[in-house]
Amino acid sequence: MQKLSKPAVAGVRSQARRALGAAAVAGVAGLALGPAAFAAAAPDADAAPLATAPADSVADNQVSGVQVDGARKTPTVDSPKLTASLVDTPKAITVIPERIIRQTAATSLQDILRTSPGITFGAGEGGQPLADRPFIRGQASGNNVFVDGIRDSGGQTREVFNLEQVEVVKGPDSAYSGRGSGGGSINLTSKTPKADDFATGSVGVGTDEYVRATVDLNHKINDSVAVRLNLLGTQGNTPGRKAVDFDRWGIAPSIAFGLNGPTQVVASYYHLDGNNMPDYGIPLFTKVPGVARDASGVLQVDRDTFYGLKDRDYQKTKADIGTVSVNHQINDNLGVRQVLRYSKTLNDYILTNPGDAGPAQLIDGVWWMKRGTKTRWNPTTTIAAVTDLHGQFATGAIEHSFDLGLELSREKNLNATYSTFTTAGSACPAGYVYAASGAVTTRETLGAGDCTNVFAPNADDPWTGIVNRGPANYNITKTAAVYGFDTIKFGNKWLLNLGVRRDNYQTSGYDYTTTNANGVFRVTAIAARQGEWNFTNYQAGLVYKPTESSSLYVSYGTASTPPGVSGGDQNTNASVGTGTLLTTTLEPEESKSFELGAKANVFNDTLALSAALFKTTRENAQIQIDAGIYAQVGEVEVKGFELGVSGNLTPRWQAFGGYTYMDSELVRGAYNGVNQGDPLANTPKHTFSLFSTYRVVRGLSLGGGAYYVSKSFGGNQGGAGGGTNRVYAPDYWRFDAFASYVVNDRVDLQLNVQNVGDERYIAKTNGVHHADPGPGRQAILTLNVKY
Repeated sequence: MQKLSKPAVAGVRSQARRALGAAAVAGVAGLALGPAAFAAAAPDADAAPLATAPADSVADNQVSGVQVDGARKTPTVDSPKLTASLVDTPKAITVIPERIIRQTAATSLQDILRTSPGITFGAGEGGQPLADRPFIRGQASGNNVFVDGIRDSGGQTREVFNLEQVEVVKGPDSAYSGRGSGGGSINLTSKTPKADDFATGSVGVGTDEYVRATVDLNHKINDSVAVRLNLLGTQGNTPGRKAVDFDRWGIAPSIAFGLNGPTQVVASYYHLDGNNMPDYGIPLFTKVPGVARDASGVLQVDRDTFYGLKDRDYQKTKADIGTVSVNHQINDNLGVRQVLRYSKTLNDYILTNPGDAGPAQLIDGVWWMKRGTKTRWNPTTTIAAVTDLHGQFATGAIEHSFDLGLELSREKNLNATYSTFTTAGSACPAGYVYAASGAVTTRETLGAGDCTNVFAPNADDPWTGIVNRGPANYNITKTAAVYGFDTIKFGNKWLLNLGVRRDNYQTSGYDYTTTNANGVFRVTAIAARQGEWNFTNYQAGLVYKPTESSSLYVSYGTASTPPGVSGGDQNTNASVGTGTLLTTTLEPEESKSFELGAKANVFNDTLALSAALFKTTRENAQIQIDAGIYAQVGEVEVKGFELGVSGNLTPRWQAFGGYTYMDSELVRGAYNGVNQGDPLANTPKHTFSLFSTYRVVRGLSLGGGAYYVSKSFGGNQGGAGGGTNRVYAPDYWRFDAFASYVVNDRVDLQLNVQNVGDERYIAKTNGVHHADPGPGRQAILTLNVKY
């Protein structure tokens, strides 16, 4: 039986806040290009888990200045919960390595996940924060993002400067991840100290005032202790969008003890501070009722049309995460891991939601719209502890690889809104009628003025007003879970993978009901809410191995999504239903998935291939089954297949990407038939991505990316008996270009041109309010230095 290898130690990461000036960026750039702190050359940054070229070709195979590592070939995931190698795990898992993150010039989670087909993003709205909202196989998965195996709570827009790789588990995986994993989960693996000395830095400049500088320093203090420091400074504008800019900075120090011993301890801290101009995109045609709609339902204006206000709108994000990880190898076949984490994040913004204050009005031949607002103040604090006992043993001829674990966590979410009452702004024309909003008019809640020409908005319009923060609803979530996994090996051909997890999930908190007149909040009611659920989830998979480097599998998995996280929004405490279920505690929604797949590592284990057929069903959603009568009988279904490729087709030619087909349907919805039979929002039938590079001559590599997303349903504004105002994001192709040149063994240049054809496309939609355009063409030149 193969001996158990020591698990890789865990690191840290998370998210954002505040402004960064040009001087700060220049300072970080100076660090990147200054004298080397360490004399030794950098380790192979491409040792991240991507299938790579054979060892005998390594010396002549460089991409973007870093040699391909022939010693580490196939993708790996350093999680005790995965009790078999990826090729022997009966589940679709995509590993996006640091090499692909760097070569694609990715800076955000959305950039990274573009390389993994079958994942789309949703726009913030309907209680959802302006933050990362990935959809995996048609299911909202914004609440299923993890950092080094621990849930990364709070609405965030995540950075990549401290990442080794990104792992995407597709399909219901509550046995792995706990609550709310109906579509799958995303794990971000952080950089950790290595037993080596190296210093690397990069400075990128580009169109749209893009500047980005990163530094990665690692120092081996002695044979058992090492430290690592990652730094970031960046700022720029969003290509193709007026006035939409960003700046952020980050720092991530870590220290490791016992690198060559049986006990390894890593302590790490992550800080990210961001200050952005938030963007709520383009209105839908229903916001301008006199304008004929096109097939998509999105208002036809220029891509750069921006409805926000420089004098008012902002988004500040911040993250501070501290982690301590202890790995102890008891003997060759038994180990224990303990991870403790404390994190605080903040998502704080005021932004313009075009048309939210009522539909546009035609006055003297001009369409006028009052600027609505969306606001949020959302700090989140999380304390978590995870313990794993993992190892291997044999019972006669049967071999076991197991993991037993305990997870405890406490999350506190505060959620408040701002008043943003306008005292002086862009005037509304004579004859403009203010829309009613509950018991008061829009004039009283948002203030007079602040109107704009629908087809010619001006971000420089003046604005002054009263900004008050209302009382914060708060929600405390406690989780206690036990889990176990076992991969049972029968001879050389058959493996049985089993997993089970039992969760106790509790929520409690208060919700405030308020009125807002002339910018002043008044509390009219306070409601205490609480709920407790116990649920058990399973997974089982049978694997047959035609060869040592290939597998065929069939698997089954389940997931439970308690009330309040079904849409990916962690900031609600809605544990009871509506209508006839108003006093009834809702049961968790339940997902189940069947999957049939194949995996193979070919070409001397330098290329990983995968294929999977899947069917996922989500049940127990609350729907209206008759006038005024509700029940938990809603059902959705997604079925399809996907193909994946990762690695080197030849020593010169690298490819990463795949194709996913999804056929989704709302199987049972409201009794009046609205949306029943429709595809799910943000779930296109076809998604394709391929990023590929080819070494033309020694030192010069060329390549790029091709991405396709078919038409994607955004929502239906038809109301009861409706269906006439459906919103779609049209299909699109996007192409990126890549080139790198190795100047010498310490310096290389990389050129990325994103969206080469300057394709206009809708990246994400919300079927009620707006659609978000994708970024336009942008060129980025990066200088990479290593010592």
